Amino acid sequence: MEVRLTAPFDAEELKKLKAGDMVYISGTIYVARDAAHKRMQEALDNNEELPFEMSGNGIYYMGPSPAREGRVIGSAGPTTASRMDKYAPRLLDLGLKVMIGKGKRTQEVKDAIVRNGAVYMAAIGGAGALLSKSIIASEVIAYEDLGAEAVRKLEVKDFPAIVVIDVTGEDLYISSIEEYRREA
Repeated sequence: MEVRLTAPFDAEELKKLKAGDMVYISGTIYVARDAAHKRMQEALDNNEELPFEMSGNGIYYMGPSPAREGRVIGSAGPTTASRMDKYAPRLLDLGLKVMIGKGKRTQEVKDAIVRNGAVYMAAIGGAGALLSKSIIASEVIAYEDLGAEAVRKLEVKDFPAIVVIDVTGEDLYISSIEEYRREA
């Protein structure tokens, strides 16, 4: 099923999503990778403010390449999500609702997804140039010294992603293999 979502995300809308649904996101999402997640963890440990409000928001695991002339951002393909797994449960418990990346997640992250009514989505790896066309604005908002790993605020229009883990914990990476085996 194809679904259009507006970010920040509505918890009731996320409950309707099923693993395997194709979504198109418009609105505001944030970018953070390994180094930014580490800094956010340190900020939380020191009772400091995070660069953006987690509640209802989404993080895209991505480090863009430099923008070409006339473009908002360079290639914007997803980063392997498991690199953020040690940080994700805490951010989910703070209200993070959507994570976008590529690859599998740990059981601890899946449990936090279910506990918090969140979802994990995959963007298509290798399609960074195409994905960048859905990004209409990009602004570094924190940790500028991290370069490509700085936290960014993105405005997106019809950004394509696939629901991999839904609010019930259904994991497309597991269920699709099981379905294939039944049909084979």
